Amino acid sequence: MPNKMQTATNPSRPLSPYGDREGDGMVQISFTLQVPPSARGREAAKQLAELHGLREPIVATMEECAQGYSYFVVYGHSQHTIDIAQIEVPEVRTEALSREEIEHRIVARLGRKIVVVGACTGSDAHTVGIDAVLNYKGYAGDKGLESYKGFESYNLGAQVENEQLAERARALQADAILVSQVITQRNCHKENAGAFIDLAKKQGWREGVILLLGGPRIDHKLALELGYDAGFGPGTKPSDVASFLVEKICG
Repeated sequence: MPNKMQTATNPSRPLSPYGDREGDGMVQISFTLQVPPSARGREAAKQLAELHGLREPIVATMEECAQGYSYFVVYGHSQHTIDIAQIEVPEVRTEALSREEIEHRIVARLGRKIVVVGACTGSDAHTVGIDAVLNYKGYAGDKGLESYKGFESYNLGAQVENEQLAERARALQADAILVSQVITQRNCHKENAGAFIDLAKKQGWREGVILLLGGPRIDHKLALELGYDAGFGPGTKPSDVASFLVEKICG
């Protein structure tokens, strides 16, 4: 295990993957090949790993996943390192507020409820993300916006067209709109999320509302690139979103 004195703010440089020993470069890759489990299949997996830059690859797993197909896990030494100091990633920088502070700021600084409308848009039928943020139950013991006295939240569910979400949000005079995108095949999440921004601009109300984008393949950088105010990816808790909105709306 890494030395306890070595923290994320003071990593070794340059960084290489950590397996059995610090800096040994050990990584594993997994893939499927159209070959039945066999000595030839094992060697094919090994050579493929070598072509990807792994030294001394070991085929740790070779299992039949369908007739004529094998699933492989290969373990080996990566030859690459990374300088963490050269990486710049946009992050949502918001003070984590307690429930009490969130409720207090809304009452003291805004004097009314914050109206939030959310939906999983397009053909996407997966509501797990939007439900976790908006519904009372929340996620990982962190209750959703519906549980706050200072929020008035509307979860429109799944397969909501961009025009429907826009119309409903404007009718409710939403302060914030949450767009959830789970399905990512052929980058449809980018296309659909981007189309919502285009719609808001075309209709002339983009600047009057906070737009948030969330989903398993979403991060703050992508959200900003698409024109949103913030992006929330895997592991986001309702309180993260609540804190961000309170800071933006209430100050």
